[in-house]
Amino acid sequence: MSVRRRLAFVLLAWSAAAPAARAAGQPATATLSATISPQASLTLSTASLVFPDADPDVLNKVPATGGPVTINAKARATQGQAVVLTVLASSDLRSGLDVIPASNVTWTASGAGFVAGTLSATVPAQVATWTGSGLHSGSQQYFFRNVWTHPTGTYTTTLVYTLSAP
Repeated sequence: MSVRRRLAFVLLAWSAAAPAARAAGQPATATLSATISPQASLTLSTASLVFPDADPDVLNKVPATGGPVTINAKARATQGQAVVLTVLASSDLRSGLDVIPASNVTWTASGAGFVAGTLSATVPAQVATWTGSGLHSGSQQYFFRNVWTHPTGTYTTTLVYTLSAP
């Protein structure tokens, strides 16, 4: 074997037999970012309320059939900020040309943060309020003011619930 070949063989054998040098640790950083925005989700146990006809001398406040409306509200809000649930009638109650003011409809409420109120067609009425994020459940029992002076007819309006989380 030539000297060059022997030297190459020795160097090759030596490099294979020598312990591998450990690589020095090289730290690196990365940034993790998660965006969590305010969100709200609202579910109601029913999509319609019906008030049966009743004698005003016997029943001056007619409860909606089917019992209370169960409300489940989920909100993600800035810490310490108010989360507000409101309801607004799209108009007064109407039957053809006849009108009964929405204020003839009231409710009682149960559940933490829920309050009793009166329906309006002009100003959203507060149904509930909480502070910060969370899951909230409660109910509203609606009543219709039953008086002899209401014109006959089938009256309707639409209720618009709004859950806001700033």
